[in-house]
Parts: sequence; C-alpha cells; structure tokens
Amino acid sequence: MTDLKLSLAMGDYDRTRPIADGRVKIDGVDPTCMLLSPEEMFFRAFRHQAFDVSELSLSSYSISVARGDPHYVAIPVFLSRAFRHTSVYIRTDKGIKKPADLKGKKIGIAEYQLSANVWVRGILEDAYGVKPSDIAWVRGGMNTPGRPEKIKVDLPADIRIEAAPEGATLNQMLIDGTIEGFIGPRAPMCFDEGFEKVDRLFPDTHAAEEWYRETRVFPIMHVLGMRRSLADAYPFLPGALLKAFSEAKAMAQKALSDTSATKVTMPFVEDNLRRAGVLMGSDIWTYGLNGNRETLATFLDYHYRQGLSPRKVEVEELFHPATLEAYSL
Repeated sequence: MTDLKLSLAMGDYDRTRPIADGRVKIDGVDPTCMLLSPEEMFFRAFRHQAFDVSELSLSSYSISVARGDPHYVAIPVFLSRAFRHTSVYIRTDKGIKKPADLKGKKIGIAEYQLSANVWVRGILEDAYGVKPSDIAWVRGGMNTPGRPEKIKVDLPADIRIEAAPEGATLNQMLIDGTIEGFIGPRAPMCFDEGFEKVDRLFPDTHAAEEWYRETRVFPIMHVLGMRRSLADAYPFLPGALLKAFSEAKAMAQKALSDTSATKVTMPFVEDNLRRAGVLMGSDIWTYGLNGNRETLATFLDYHYRQGLSPRKVEVEELFHPATLEAYSL
C-alpha cells in the first residue's frame, strides 16, 4: 500500500523536528515537510488553502469555524503556547507605568485578530480593567509598510482602529513616539536592538506566573489543521497526525530534560525546567482536549467578547471528533 503524499507546513521547533527529519513517522503518510514562519504559513493557509496539513493560527481558525466555512479541521496539537504578558511593549517616556495607563494611548498592532493579541486584550480586560475600547489601535506592518489582516474581521463599533500612515512602519512609529506602545507575538525591532525608550510593560515573568496560579491557563496560539476533505476521505488520518505529533513532542521533552549536554543554546535550562515544573506540574505542554479545555474555553470567550467570532464557539467544535478520545490498554 502506497503512503499518502501530503504537504505539511509547520514551524521549525524541537517538537516538530522529529517529523521533519523522519525520526517519527506519520502512519500511512509520506509528508513533504515545509518549515515556515507563522506569518507565511498562516497567510498561505487562510488566503489560498495552500497545504494539506498546516499549523494554524487559533484565532483565524476560530473565526472560520464561527462563520461556518472552515476549510481545515483542527487536531488538538498545540504547536505554539506562550504567556503573553511579555508581548506588551511601551514607550517609557509616555507616562505608562501600569496597565491602566494604556487607556487613551495609541498602541500599534500588526493584525487585530492575531492569537497573541486576543490573549493580551483578554488579560488586560479581565485582570486589569482595560477594555479593548479604551485603547486607540494603529494597524500596520512591523518592519515593512503595510500588512493586511489574513482574514477579514468585522469589529464592534466602539473599537477605534486606524491604519498606519502610508509608507510607515510600526517600528519607526514607536521610535518616533507617534505610537506609545506595541502589542504582538514578535518584539519590535527597536526593542531587540536596545532602543532605550522602549521596554516591556511587564518586565519579567512574575505577572504571568501570578496570573497562571489564579487561572491555571497556559495560552494556546496555534493548532494543527488538515483539509476537511482529506479527513472525510481518509478517516485514519486525524488520529495518525495526533499520534505522530504527540510522539515528536515526547521525544523533544525527553531530550530537553537530558542536561548532560544542553540541547538548546541557552544557559540555566535545568533551573527553568524545574521552575516550570513547580508552577505547572510534570506535564508542562499538553496535547489533547484533557487538561486544555479551560484554556481553550477562555480563549473562545475572549474571542467572542472582542467581536472576532460572530457567535460563541464551543471547544468541541474546533476539533475532529476522532481526536477527542483515545484508546488505552
């Protein structure tokens, strides 16, 4: 029997590399793997349905589910997760000392519907009383002018959002002080380059740790998706994908915990692993619905309240039914 030849787009992570290099096989599949940036993957997936299997923005995918026209169906494989308190950057000379000081300020965003931005807006509102309508949003390209929303969004009437001036970048506007902050999954270039007047609103992980202790939510950014037509034609495929990606993650976690020779180019790996384990337990990066239901429900609630979903999506609607349960011995 010949394996299915499928295109597979995903990020270059320790938890995907065993699939890309062939150490983990997807049952019945001969994948053509493409290791791409999130921006390229998501644009091509949602604008052109370019891949058979693709890592997907949870936000963009949720919009397509809520509208009733999803080209892809998700597998509960969460390839990107992050505490997004570190995604808020501010000008230090604009009187912004605490989250409430963001009210009335001009804040740059690359896209309103980015998953990271959904999480930040939800956290700002629920934990700090800063509503999305309290901020004046400026949308544009981070380092090159212009950037369209990958999916058209219809926002509530009280949301103030304007396009960056033609030819302008959010990075330069932040340097010039014409915007007073930036929110997004990537740091602005000026921050990485050490521009002295730009810093994080939350300078360390303390706020995120306290928020996690209160909510037990570890934010999910990306899911794995496959063409619905393929799921219908090959019923074995959703389960095969979940199995393979789970094996690849387990392999990555085992390698990370082997500190005889550090597998990542970063010091203090042992301390960070121990710190995460004390905070989050032994399984710090779970796949599947069990253990992630509250995180997903929180995101979908934020998504609906922010006007991105035209209706409230239920957690089970996101995933192929075959991936919501598993066999056991």
